[in-house]
Amino acid sequence: MSLEDRPDPDELLQVVGEDPHQPRRGQLKIFFGACAGVGKTYAMLRAAHQRQAEGVAVAIGLVETHGRQETQALTQGLPVLARREYQRQGRVVTEFDLDAALASGYQLLLVDELAHSNLEGSRHTKRWQDVEELLDAGIDVYTALNVQHLDSLNEVVGGIVGVRVRETVPDRIFDRAADVLLVDLPPDDLLARLNAGKVYLADSVAQARQNFFRRGNLIALRELALRRVADRVNADVHVYRISHAIRTVWPTRELLMVCVNADSAQEALIREGARLAQQLQTPWIVLHVDTPQESGQIKAQEALVRLAASAQHAGAEFANLAGQDVAHTILAYARQRNATKLILGNSSAHSVLPWRTSLSERLARSNPEIGLLLVRIEGGQRPIRPLELEPAMAQGKALSIASVVCVITAILAKQLLPFFELSNVIMLFLITVVFIALRLGRLAGVWASLLSVAFFDFFFVEPRYSFSVTDTQYVFTFGVMLGVALIIGQLAAKLQAEARAARDGERRAAALTRVSRDLAGALALEQVLAVCRDTLEPLFEMQVVLVVPDQQNQLVATRHTEFVELSVAQWVFEHMEPAGNGTETLSGASALYLPLKGPMAPRGVLVVQSGGAASLGTPDGRRLLDACCFTLAQALERIHYVEIAQDTVLRMEGEKMRNTLLSAVSHDLRTPLTVIRGLAETLEQPKGLSETERCDIARSIRIESDELRRQVSNLLDLARMQSEGVKLHKEWHALGEIVGIALGRCAAALQPRKVLTEFAADLPLVEVDGVLLERVVTNLLDNAAKYTPKNSTISLRGQCSGQSMYLLISDDGPGLPPGDPERLFDTFTRGQKESSVAGVGLGLGLCRTIIAAHGGTISAKPRLPHGVIFEIRLPWQAAPRMDSDELLT
Repeated sequence: MSLEDRPDPDELLQVVGEDPHQPRRGQLKIFFGACAGVGKTYAMLRAAHQRQAEGVAVAIGLVETHGRQETQALTQGLPVLARREYQRQGRVVTEFDLDAALASGYQLLLVDELAHSNLEGSRHTKRWQDVEELLDAGIDVYTALNVQHLDSLNEVVGGIVGVRVRETVPDRIFDRAADVLLVDLPPDDLLARLNAGKVYLADSVAQARQNFFRRGNLIALRELALRRVADRVNADVHVYRISHAIRTVWPTRELLMVCVNADSAQEALIREGARLAQQLQTPWIVLHVDTPQESGQIKAQEALVRLAASAQHAGAEFANLAGQDVAHTILAYARQRNATKLILGNSSAHSVLPWRTSLSERLARSNPEIGLLLVRIEGGQRPIRPLELEPAMAQGKALSIASVVCVITAILAKQLLPFFELSNVIMLFLITVVFIALRLGRLAGVWASLLSVAFFDFFFVEPRYSFSVTDTQYVFTFGVMLGVALIIGQLAAKLQAEARAARDGERRAAALTRVSRDLAGALALEQVLAVCRDTLEPLFEMQVVLVVPDQQNQLVATRHTEFVELSVAQWVFEHMEPAGNGTETLSGASALYLPLKGPMAPRGVLVVQSGGAASLGTPDGRRLLDACCFTLAQALERIHYVEIAQDTVLRMEGEKMRNTLLSAVSHDLRTPLTVIRGLAETLEQPKGLSETERCDIARSIRIESDELRRQVSNLLDLARMQSEGVKLHKEWHALGEIVGIALGRCAAALQPRKVLTEFAADLPLVEVDGVLLERVVTNLLDNAAKYTPKNSTISLRGQCSGQSMYLLISDDGPGLPPGDPERLFDTFTRGQKESSVAGVGLGLGLCRTIIAAHGGTISAKPRLPHGVIFEIRLPWQAAPRMDSDELLT
């Protein structure tokens, strides 16, 4: 294979689909149709049977037959995965079970209706997201899709049928599919199927014919589906040509390319291209080749900006490519884009110099398979000449500097002449010409060449100090020297222009990379605003304001500035088109308003105070700003979905907490009420109860009432503490007194257990909220009463060590349940699940909240050989001394 036949590495990198070192990604095949009823699901099931016959493990993840008997019959013989059930408004509804599909082990799954919206509570909001996860897991997927569900065609279809479809699929899913099969049916045949009841049920046929299934609608939808599939096929052809290094153009689809130069008269050529593209109903491109002769010229850049605006307004794609050879650059780009026709104007078709081959002749000879159209443009200006590089003032300054440098060179050469040959002096002048051409441009290089020859003749060639020449061979030397100087100067200037273009390209790429990197990690609007302030504003040297919709979908500016007009921003947000300064829409505005269109929906408007911004004066600068806008829109859309995900998680946690609370409260609050009611009914018996029995029943009612009151108090206190925080009323207390009060409250529940206390007489006071600490001790004793046998021993001991006061409550009961002891302090967590033990799991959680408010800790650990120890640590410091006068009072 020759070098010319090898694929271009850069182009190959654009079409490489998978990293060979990464796990295999599943293949997606879409059965695509114009509307419902064309037979997409039927064709998908037939293809699945064929794959099953080939030995592939195929299963139905979800297929909607809509009651069609032929489709239902094809589901026979294929395994069907069970659907996931959801409770909605008192009835059971089913949905695709993604987890079951991932764990099924099948190679190929059928997942119908790609644009479907999942039920609330599912892992993903859209079914195409489920399919993406299946593909990432290496599972192949067959699915079906209608043309109206494509995101890019959603508005077009809505305008045709009068109904806006809300369920859409991003075009990237369609474009990245391994295969797209068009399932087509002529409108008359589809209407016949509709009348026969093979599309909808009989009672829905009449309404469908009056609305969606009108013949005109079906014809338009069919054309959209055919064109969308044709676009995808054309993209596949492009990939094939690149991967096989095919340089010739395959005219699978018409594509016009209008070639312009930096001349304002070329706008007429763009209008002619728009007319031809409209007639042919084909996409088109406006191409400009940025040569070193035009690079950096103010007039050329101004004309180029106008041409780019005209092309985009006419609906064309504008491309500005840097290149030395115009014909070679045009042909290379035309082959890359598979263009079928080139359009040139008369100013581009003819060469400025009569002995040069015209551009049109070079294009025709080099690539005869591409059509060439020459359009005459009346009143066209001459192309910009190569020597018109800078404005008059800049040219005069450059020529002055070149003259001074040549004079200095001549003086230096005069000093070196006694030590070097004359030929070496010539090299000194050549180096000067190269330096001037590199630093000051092509015109200054030509002027330096002429001055160098003149100075060499005047000062160094006999007779000196005159332009007469005694030896004729010096005439040849002068000519060669001038020619070499001119050639070297031109090459140096060309290299400078190429280097400048490379630097500009690298600067744009680095800027876009920096913006993308900064926005990639943005998860909040404040981070996006920081990127706009710290990255975009220094990059473009202009003020930038982000305008985004609030919760009521009303646009608000993220920064208050005088140049932001919300009415203009609202128009841009609704129409998704640029407006303001520099555009043809609302051009009276002082700022430029650019839409931020995300992949799924509009996300806001970027307002740019563009007055005097040099970065927006070139097409490259404007394209860089547009790229930044798209990256901003992606970041805002990601933030939007992150907020949705967070809200969903909070809702799920809240629902889980509510269900746990209701489950616990419904049982554990009802249990003491049931006991109290039963005991009260027993007391109502007029006879049969002794006085002792009545006292026992009354005592049991009191105990159950205390338990019910404790649970309700815990619920109310925990809710109050979580909403308002813990409010402490600290005073100096003796720890033994607080424990004694708690033991008195729990005396009935602790019987007949043995309780031991150990508090030294000299144990110092501790500054705590006595009421809340008593609640902690009461809850711990209540737990001990619930989870220990009646013959258990409960010990309470207090001690002071260093800067801490410790309270240890232990028992010799069954000990801690399996697992992490810290889990016991979570809300609604209980040590045992048996229903015989009352409580909703709030006691220990409330204890930790109170102790943490004091700045202390509470923990649980096993006691050997069995039992549990609860350790409470409170911060302690010595109590202040009281004066004798205070003691007397």
